[in-house]
Order: sequence, then structure tokens, then C-alpha cells
Amino acid sequence: MKTKNQLQLTEIPRVASITKREFLENYVKPQKPVVIEHLAEDWPAYQKWDLQYIKEIAGEKIVPLYDDRPISSKFKFNEPHTRMKMTEYIDLLTSGPTSYRIFLYHLLKEVPSLQQDFKFPDIGLRFIKKLPTLFFGGENSKVFMHYDIDFANILHFHFHGKKQCILFPPSETKYLYKVPHALISREDIDFHDPDLKKFPALAKAKGFVTELKHGECLYMPEGYWHQMTYLTPGFSMSLRAFPRNAPNFSKAVYNLLFMRHFDNYMRKWKGQKWIDYKNELAIKRTEKHNKPI
Repeated sequence: MKTKNQLQLTEIPRVASITKREFLENYVKPQKPVVIEHLAEDWPAYQKWDLQYIKEIAGEKIVPLYDDRPISSKFKFNEPHTRMKMTEYIDLLTSGPTSYRIFLYHLLKEVPSLQQDFKFPDIGLRFIKKLPTLFFGGENSKVFMHYDIDFANILHFHFHGKKQCILFPPSETKYLYKVPHALISREDIDFHDPDLKKFPALAKAKGFVTELKHGECLYMPEGYWHQMTYLTPGFSMSLRAFPRNAPNFSKAVYNLLFMRHFDNYMRKWKGQKWIDYKNELAIKRTEKHNKPI
């Protein structure tokens, strides 16, 4: 179906619970997303995890923060824009809308007691057990459209409030104005209200959408594009599993060992000209692939 913003977005299927066999056969093997509503209900985290609890247990930790400023040559790949104490950040979240987010923070390593509050589900995935990561955001803060550098299979659990998730499978990359030598689409695209005159190929992209509530889990398959919007202040945890597809594993190795270092080098060498060049090339390549035959 087409949403009011004219993107072709289908609601992600939902299940209350699921067996390992059902999960592997119906979603992992065909690489389809699903929301599992009650996967975390037997975790202590389901009852305990909210912003106040995180403030109490991790308030003195210094956390990296990102906002919605466009990517520039000033910052390296995934370099934070500022830092503050967790208690100050949560006060900021609960005082009103803010664009500051915590992205890929290993809070479970910094606060080991949090590891007792959850378990890795026996669901058929080979989890990278050293890499559970937390993500925080304020009301209306957004995470730009991107896919993950490691092509992981991801279980994304949300806590405290609600967030919207828009997903596109890798097959739709040709319509998403992917920026070369990067993991993102053009940052001036508003996926809630896209300018289809400026970015006409977006109208062809077929994706998915859902709204996650406290304790719900979204399965995101390998290489899926995703854009998140926090509808209320809240946070999420991602459990990552190795890619099962050999070509995706090779792409992950390339991204980790070459692509991000090359991009950082070019930013340092060429500065903003490199960023502008990539954004222009994103449009040219997308238009080339979508010319009428």
C-alpha cells in the first residue's frame, strides 16, 4: 500500500510468540522482517528497564551523543558530536524534544549488571555475544536511513515508549539514493514526507513500517535499510547475529576493513568537496538505474 507520504510501505507482520523452526523457516531463510511481541516478557528487563532505571544504575557514565546535523568532513565515521553524563542526558530526554541520540553504545559493557536483565533468545541465530548495544532518543528524534556495516541479522528490542521503524530490503537500494562509499541514503530525504519531484525513484521503492512498543522485538534481516523515529523518549537494544549469506559476510569484511577507513581518509584529504561529490553521485547513479527503457 502507499502511505499518505506516497511511499509504498506495508505493515510488518506481527506474531505474539514464535518457535525456532517457525522463525527460521518463515523469516530468516526468506529474509523477511517480523515483530515478535512477547519475546522479552520473561526478562527482568521487561519489568525494570525504563529511563529512570537507567539513570539510577548508569547515571555517572559519560555517554557519546549524536544529533541530526548533516554528515560533514569535520567528523569521522560514527564519531560523536558531544558527550555528557547519562543522568544529564536522561534529564534532557524527559524535559522535552531533543535531537540528541545515543547510537551503538556498549552500555552493557560499561554497566555489567545490566547483562543479568536479559538473555539471548534460543531462536536459531548465532549471536555476537560481545556486541549487545543500546540506542536512546528523544521525542521526534530521527535516525537517518541506513543499513548496518556488518550486515548482521538483528533483533531490535524497544523499551520505554514507542518508536516508528521504516525498513527497505536490499533489493530496493537502487531506488534509495544510496551515497557511494557510505551506508546511508541522501540525508536531505525526509522519509516521512519525501519530495518525490526531487527524488522520484523513491516512489518505486517497496518497504515496510511498524510501530514498536515497550518490550516488543523487531527482526531486521541482513543488509536491510532502516530509519527510526522516536515517537516518545525511549531506548532500544540490538542483539546482533552473524550474516548467514556468504556474499553479505564478504561485504561486511570489506566495509569494516576498507570502506570506512577509505571514507575517513577522503574526508580528511578532500574535506566538504568529498561529501558534496558523493551526494551528487547518489543522484546520478540512481537516475541512471531508473531511466525509462
